[in-house]
Amino acid sequence: MDYKAEMQVKVARLTAAAKAYYQEDREIMSNYEYDKLYDELVELEAKTGIILANSPTLAVGYEVQEQLPKEAHERTMLSLDKTKERDVLKSFIGEQPTLLSWKLDGLTVVLHYLDGKLNKAITRGNGIIGEIVTSNAKVFSNIPLQIPFKGALVLRGEAVITYADFKKINDEIADVDARYKNPRNLCSGSVRQLNNEITAKRHVHFYAFSLVSATGKEFNNSHEQQIKWLSKQGFEIVEYIKVTASTVDVALDYFSENVTSNNLPSDGLVAIYDDILYGESLGSTAKFPRNALAFKWEDETAETILCEIEWSPSRTGLINPVAIFEPVELEGTTVSRASVHNISIMKMLELGINDHIRVYKANMIIPQIAENLTRSGVKDIPQECPACGGMTQITKANEVESLYCTNADCAAKAIKSFTLFVSRDALNIEGLSEATLEKFIAKGFIHDFGDIFEIEQYKDEIIMIEGFGEKSYENMIKSITKAKQTTLPRLIYALGIENIGVANAKMICKAYAYDLAQIEMATPEALQEIDGIGEVIAKTFSDYFKDNKNKVKLRHLLQYIQMEKEPENNAEQIFAKMNFVITGAVEYFANRNEIKALIENKGGKVTGSVTSKTNYLINNDSTSNSSKNKRAKALGVEIISEADFMKLADV
Repeated sequence: MDYKAEMQVKVARLTAAAKAYYQEDREIMSNYEYDKLYDELVELEAKTGIILANSPTLAVGYEVQEQLPKEAHERTMLSLDKTKERDVLKSFIGEQPTLLSWKLDGLTVVLHYLDGKLNKAITRGNGIIGEIVTSNAKVFSNIPLQIPFKGALVLRGEAVITYADFKKINDEIADVDARYKNPRNLCSGSVRQLNNEITAKRHVHFYAFSLVSATGKEFNNSHEQQIKWLSKQGFEIVEYIKVTASTVDVALDYFSENVTSNNLPSDGLVAIYDDILYGESLGSTAKFPRNALAFKWEDETAETILCEIEWSPSRTGLINPVAIFEPVELEGTTVSRASVHNISIMKMLELGINDHIRVYKANMIIPQIAENLTRSGVKDIPQECPACGGMTQITKANEVESLYCTNADCAAKAIKSFTLFVSRDALNIEGLSEATLEKFIAKGFIHDFGDIFEIEQYKDEIIMIEGFGEKSYENMIKSITKAKQTTLPRLIYALGIENIGVANAKMICKAYAYDLAQIEMATPEALQEIDGIGEVIAKTFSDYFKDNKNKVKLRHLLQYIQMEKEPENNAEQIFAKMNFVITGAVEYFANRNEIKALIENKGGKVTGSVTSKTNYLINNDSTSNSSKNKRAKALGVEIISEADFMKLADV
């Protein structure tokens, strides 16, 4: 075997996964697969005595981006060595009193206090240099801006977003495909915002886990004393238990029993010696300190048989594959299904019916397929949508293959369209979840949007539905009544016209002076005169209002809707007569629509393609070989990052 070649392959895969996870807030492999690959690389390095220069076993974290000011840490922040075995943890602890605490899964932040006030906050970065996020830290939900201690204080902790807040934020995003994958990704983007108003809305929490320095303070050589003192200063601290090798099993049992009910995302535990001087005397390796060890949950896996792939359609037409397997017990619950996410992952696993697979719960919560033991191969990708029977097609974007339904009238799309209609940016009707809408549609209560405002005729039947009662019904009716007062852009967006988002709806309404009659008669040619409305969007929009079925449904809906007058825009129109194009992943805004809204509020236009009329292309990766980048360079259009744009926008 060519060990070096094998190492190069593993390094490349791990590096790509780390970049996606830490810099782009997305996942291209599971934690299980990453850890397995990492451990295999460590074994190869030990066997060969070779460590490649770009090996992730030497790296300490993500590379700092240029968009935020950066600063070197007073003390280098090393990663922790890890184990999944209790015996290894016990051997590490020995007879040394040790603090065992949650290893929170967020973003590590270092706080500096001076004269009792928060002076600076820096992300972990690559362990040597971090990004300054002071303004964002000041709007974390639980950080004290002033503390009793007046000396210079430096401490470390983890910024996290709770599972409850994560769910709440995701529930407000109507498009399922646009939702955040996990709390860690959402937190990372929230902490590193340029606009701290966005950070404040995300309810980021900070939990202190270690003290770096506090001038003039004595802690009797005890980490525990430091942590208790930080608590007295007003900081929330990471929950811990003081243990020795003989008592650690009880503590481990406690943490493992509570991990699934814990509101804070955690990917394991951290053990650190209470005796500070003893720990420091042990020194460190190039990457790991020897006074602490991470204990990662030993993923409980179970072997089972894949029974079928269930294909689940969404509003966008995306059909998600879900693995259905013979039920197995994992982490105290019975599981029988796991999302496979897309066709590319199915092909990577060579997943076929009756294959023997091993499944586990990522972080003891989310069922995932760890590996396929028999690999019979992917077969029978449906050519027809399971919801409507329409033709399907496989599309490839960013090297990922996914399955889509091509039928515009797909029943699943209809359910998702109702979900969009009641969503926050549309009519904002509370009490009508997707599950509830599905029940109402199945029972024949609603066929089009106007039927929602006539739902009271089914009161007796609704309050008998499981999960409903008088109170739930009354709250839903109040929300429906409130939704009758809305704005034209909200209404246009709520109709679910293909390619028409919030920003495009606002743009079109503004161009036609908020006159619905004029909007309904708009021709594709006239719509294309609006900056940011291209040929495809113009035709789709115009065709929607030409369709007699849509006309009938809209007239029905308009019987109940009263339009509010749009508020005047007093923002300085600094982007007047300027055209922008936005592409690539966004980091500092919640999504591209937020950037569009800001540009439009300041008088600018956002278009879908780069032309000679484009003033700026906003793309965080100016070096990519994307078609928009190539087009911009060919036309001499300036490519700017989000940070550059924020400076232009003066926000």
